[in-house]
Amino acid sequence: MLSMKSKYALRALVVMASQENKMLQSKAIAKQADVPAKFLEAILAELKNNQIIGSKRGIFGGYFLNKPAKHLMIGDVIRVLDGMLAPLQCASVYDYKKCDDCNDETICVIRKVMVNVRNAISDVLDRQSLADMLSMSTQKEVFW
Repeated sequence: MLSMKSKYALRALVVMASQENKMLQSKAIAKQADVPAKFLEAILAELKNNQIIGSKRGIFGGYFLNKPAKHLMIGDVIRVLDGMLAPLQCASVYDYKKCDDCNDETICVIRKVMVNVRNAISDVLDRQSLADMLSMSTQKEVFW
């Protein structure tokens, strides 16, 4: 399940993608993304620490995308904030861990189904960029 942190991050990143060539202050992003400003500050710090966004201090400073929105994939953002996309760790590609209660994962039907679920989720989220999300908007300023 998508956490509120990831949902708010995606909202903020879509706002940033809509004004890709501008540096935006966190309060402006929070207002336009309809995200609590204090929570957004922590999210922006985490996104910055993971090189998804950058920032510049000062009166003309703010936040900006580190690369074009068409190259920022939704799956990467969610992995940074929420961890694995897989519903079980044994089905994860990046955060694999064998289940403690599993005798033989090569025959585990639950794992086989969860790998299919992970693959389906990944197929969508790793092919959809922030630019794709932005293009899905039917209105100029409001995205949700």
